[in-house]
Amino acid sequence: MADTEQYRDSVSTIDKEGKRVWVFPKKPKGNLYRWRTAVSVFLLAILFGTPFVKINGQPLLLLNIIERKFVIFGMPFWPQDFYIFMVATITIVVFVVLFTVVFGRLWCGWACPQTIFMEMIFRKIEYLIEGNAAAQRKLNAAPMSAEKFFKKALKHGIFFALSVLLSNIFLAYIIGIEDLKELITSSPAEHLTGFLVMLLFSAAFYWVYAFFREQICTMVCPYGRLQGVLLDKKTIVVAYDFLRGEPRKKGKKTEGAGDCVDCNMCVDVCPTGIDIRNGTQLECVNCTACIDACNGVMDKVKRPRGLIRYDSYEGIQKGTKLSFSARIMGYSAILLILLTALILLFTNRSALDATVLRTPGVLFQELPDGRLSNLYNIKVVNKTFDEKPLELQMISPKGEIEIIGGELTAPPGSLCESSFFIKLDKKDVPFRVTPVVFVVKSGGIILEEIKSSFLGPARQKGR
Repeated sequence: MADTEQYRDSVSTIDKEGKRVWVFPKKPKGNLYRWRTAVSVFLLAILFGTPFVKINGQPLLLLNIIERKFVIFGMPFWPQDFYIFMVATITIVVFVVLFTVVFGRLWCGWACPQTIFMEMIFRKIEYLIEGNAAAQRKLNAAPMSAEKFFKKALKHGIFFALSVLLSNIFLAYIIGIEDLKELITSSPAEHLTGFLVMLLFSAAFYWVYAFFREQICTMVCPYGRLQGVLLDKKTIVVAYDFLRGEPRKKGKKTEGAGDCVDCNMCVDVCPTGIDIRNGTQLECVNCTACIDACNGVMDKVKRPRGLIRYDSYEGIQKGTKLSFSARIMGYSAILLILLTALILLFTNRSALDATVLRTPGVLFQELPDGRLSNLYNIKVVNKTFDEKPLELQMISPKGEIEIIGGELTAPPGSLCESSFFIKLDKKDVPFRVTPVVFVVKSGGIILEEIKSSFLGPARQKGR
C-alpha cells in the first residue's frame, strides 16, 4: 500500500495555515447505518426516560454532586462510599482498555453521546433543512438571501431548542426530575442559580453541535489519543483491505489493478474528513459510514463487499482471526478481579456507618455512686431512605450507656450526631486506659461493633 504517513503530520480538519476545514459529509446509507440508527434510538430512549423511572419512590439514577447525594439503581450512595466509587471507576477504565484492545473505537461510533447527538440528531436535521453535502456547500458559499437566512435561522433555532432540551435532561440527572420540574415551572428569579446553570449548559451544547462538532473527537477527547497505546495489529477496527484494493484504478477493472475504483465515496461520507485508505487514524470514530459507502460501490461494479470492513491489520495481511493474546488475557484477569471486588463491596455495604470518638480534652468523671464516666461523640450516616432508631449496648466490660438528649434516631439519607456517657464500675477500669467494646443496633440488629478506650485514674496495676 502506498502510504507515505504524511497524513499523520496534521489533522484533517485544519489546513496548513491553521484554519478550520469545515467538513460536509455526504449523508450515509446502508445496513450498518440503519443498525446504528436503531441502536441510537434505543440509547436515546434510555437517556430521556431514565430520569422519570423510580424504584421504591427513588430515582433510578441521580448524581447530585452539589449535595453529595448519589442514587444508583434506586440505592443511595454517600461520600462515605467513595471507596466503592473508586473501585467502580478503575473497573470501568480497565473494561474500556480491554474493549479497545479487542474492538478499537467501537464505542465511539455506536454508543458515544457525542456521536449519537451529532450524527443521529443534529446532522439529520441539517440534512433535512439544508440538503445533502453538495447543497450545504452551495448554500454556505452563496451570498445572504431570504432563503439562506430562513434556512440558517431555522436550523440554528432548532439546534438551540434541542440544546436547551439536552441541558434539562442532563440537569435532571443532577438535581432530580422533581426539582427540575419546579425549576421549569417557576420564575427564573426564584431559582436564578439553577436558571443560569441551565443556560450555560444549553450554550455549551449549542456551541459544540452547531460549530465545534467533530473537533471534540479529534482535539478534546483523550480516547482517540489512547489508540496509539491500546491498539495493536490484532485489534478489530474499521479497516481498508489494501491487499485487495491496491493499486487503485478508476473505471473498469484492468489486469493488475485492485478492487478500489478510487471513487472517493469513503472520504465523502466520513464525518471527520479522513481517508480510511491511509490506515487507522486518531480521527476515525469507527462510525462505519465508509463501510456502507464502499459496499454500495462494490455492488454497482459487481465486486465482493468488504473492501472496507471490521478487521485487524493481521486479519487483512495474514488472514488470521481474533485470538486471545497474553495481553487480552491479562486485562481480562484484572477485570475479573476488580468485578469480584466490586460485587463483594456492594453485597457487604452497610446501611449505616457509625463513627465513635471519645470527646477530646475531657477527662473521666467520678460519679456520686462511685462509678467512673467518659464522654463520647457519635456520628451515624444513614444511607437508606428510612428513619432508623438506634440503640447503643455495652459488650465489654459490663456498663451503662446514657445518651444525652434521650433517644438516638438517624433521619433518612443524612447525618446524625449526638453524645453519650459510658459509666463503668471502678473495678472494671483496672488501667489508665481500658479498652471498651459496644455495638450500634437498629431494630434489634447489630449494625456495627465499635472498639474504643476508656480513661480512668492512674492505677497501681498495669500502668
